[in-house]
Amino acid sequence: MRPSLISLLAFSAVAGPAAAETRYLAYDASDRVTQAMTRGITLEADRGLFGAISVRRIISTSNRGSADIRRGGPDAVRQALPAGSRETSVYTITPEGGGRGLSRALCPGAEEAWMVLGRVRLGRPMTVHAVGRWPDGGYRHCVRLSYNWRGEWTLPPASGSGDDAGAPTP
Repeated sequence: MRPSLISLLAFSAVAGPAAAETRYLAYDASDRVTQAMTRGITLEADRGLFGAISVRRIISTSNRGSADIRRGGPDAVRQALPAGSRETSVYTITPEGGGRGLSRALCPGAEEAWMVLGRVRLGRPMTVHAVGRWPDGGYRHCVRLSYNWRGEWTLPPASGSGDDAGAPTP
């Protein structure tokens, strides 16, 4: 039994990255607070071997901005969420590119900001919380954003030509 377990672990370590595929998942704002922040977002995500979706970039649907995010963050981020929140996946907003602007928009006055998402599933609505760390060291909940599923974008064929050859298409 032990050799088969080792083989399975070795296979999953090699096959996981090889089987990952990039997906573009689009969402529309579903309430007034979210609409005031953005009309919608697209998540650039990786879908792993067993179907789990991990987000790596958030792209504004209405403005041409985007920010890289990476999974992980301090436990204090989850503790700052409002009572009853079910979202648990913490993502650090990287300050490069549009990340600094996204952090300022979500948590004005905070030194750093994180996003907390629930499980990302195709065809389902999504809730995103923003949590910031202020100069006094305290973590505070900034905003709750609600999105409705819009659809998945596909990439054009690899043989496409032109300036938009790598851009997602609806």
